[in-house]
Amino acid sequence: MTHSPTAPPFTHLPDSAIDTAQKHVHDILTIAFEHDASHAALVVWDGQCALSLALAEAYQRCLPDATFIDFDTAEPEAVLDAFKRLAPGDLVALIQTSSFRLDAFRLRVELFKLSLKVIEHPHLGRMPGDEALLYIDALAYDPTYVRRVGRGLKAIIDSAPTGYIDSGGERLLFAAGFEPAKLNIGDYSEMKNVGGQFPIGEVFTESLDLEAVNGRVRIFVFGDTQFTVNKPAQPITLVVDKGRVTDTIDSTPEFDEVLAQIRAVERDIWVREVGFGLNRTFTRDVMVSDIGTYERMCGIHLSLGAKHGSYTKPNIKRADARFHVDVFAITESVMLGDTEVYRDGAWVV
Repeated sequence: MTHSPTAPPFTHLPDSAIDTAQKHVHDILTIAFEHDASHAALVVWDGQCALSLALAEAYQRCLPDATFIDFDTAEPEAVLDAFKRLAPGDLVALIQTSSFRLDAFRLRVELFKLSLKVIEHPHLGRMPGDEALLYIDALAYDPTYVRRVGRGLKAIIDSAPTGYIDSGGERLLFAAGFEPAKLNIGDYSEMKNVGGQFPIGEVFTESLDLEAVNGRVRIFVFGDTQFTVNKPAQPITLVVDKGRVTDTIDSTPEFDEVLAQIRAVERDIWVREVGFGLNRTFTRDVMVSDIGTYERMCGIHLSLGAKHGSYTKPNIKRADARFHVDVFAITESVMLGDTEVYRDGAWVV
């Protein structure tokens, strides 16, 4: 079953925004994914929000020979059959107002098992109006910047014996060094799976010894129980002792609710991921509502809760780890060993 996405004027976003999306999608396809006419492409989209429609139009312009399936009208079996007809190395793009559900079929995981390249655009409905334009801007792919900074950060992280985050009068110390950093920079040449959630731009790690994380950190945004960006009126200070959040200063009822949910299931509130966001569209003052998109913000984010599937720790059972809540640090400076890697709102690598 082949459909064509609805063309403007039904996209509701300005033609200039769709033109910009077309350029960014073209760069993602050709530079990051190295997709060409030797491989098939399948785009599954829905028409439930303006951003989804605009991206579908952008992909139609870039992939005129691709198969387009409207998830709103297609039967689940037709979508699954379309996946199965693809060959290893073919491309799938998922343009989702929320998140597509196909019974027990976990889309990205199962598509990777088929050796397909996957571009995911989930939760687009959380970013209406001007936020949709910011999302499109964040899709810009500058390999010179993101690959240079990403690889540079990884090299420093992997050899740093210590590190700290200065969040304006408070410091969070990492005394035991870091796990080997992982990259989300649009270079899949050394990775088993090709693709993931877009926009991209991140390097992430965690402390080698979770209990070697101590101090205080001021956060200006956190992911709330609805997975949306919550910006309190004033920053919240987290007190961290032996890798666990033990107290807060200037907290809010919404943040207290997040912490209570973690405590109720996991008891301890661990600090795990240390994320180095590279996407220069998003800053402390320029943000979108979807926490999974804003996670790429140019700066530092941390995760609260025991869940961090990229690394294993002897004192945390993966089956019992339920929570991974992103919080965003006010970041004046980041030191890795003797090297300052972040200041004045930018990476200096």
